[in-house]
Amino acid sequence: MQTRSGDGKQRVLFLCTTNSSRSQMAEGILNWLGMGRFEAYSAGAEATSVHPLAIEAMAQIGVDISGQQGKSVDLFTGQQFDYVITLCGGNAKEFCPAFIGRARHRVHWDFEDPAEATGSKAERLLVFVKVRDQIRERVEAALLQL
Repeated sequence: MQTRSGDGKQRVLFLCTTNSSRSQMAEGILNWLGMGRFEAYSAGAEATSVHPLAIEAMAQIGVDISGQQGKSVDLFTGQQFDYVITLCGGNAKEFCPAFIGRARHRVHWDFEDPAEATGSKAERLLVFVKVRDQIRERVEAALLQL
């Protein structure tokens, strides 16, 4: 199956429920760390706006995701990917969107939803930073294997 882009990059789709935090951060991190070897995308069952605290957490490590937009998984129906990675955590895995398309590999990474954090802005940002760092570690580990 031909899934690579026309320029030989591996195509990766990160999926989450709302496409506001985890999948957006994962898209930004892979595009940043992948050194041009990947085309990362993100989508969700719902297309919402990118969470401001996700943007802030990513800016702390020098990655600007402020221009990214929430996208519905339906936008990618029929497309082909090397990897489709779901990022829903805990019981939410049941609610992760299904990808109707071809993927060489389907993977699930379990992360809590930082958008559900409560408390002050500083306390909620700490949760976003923690999840961002967990996603970064997972992406770095995956890059070592590819």
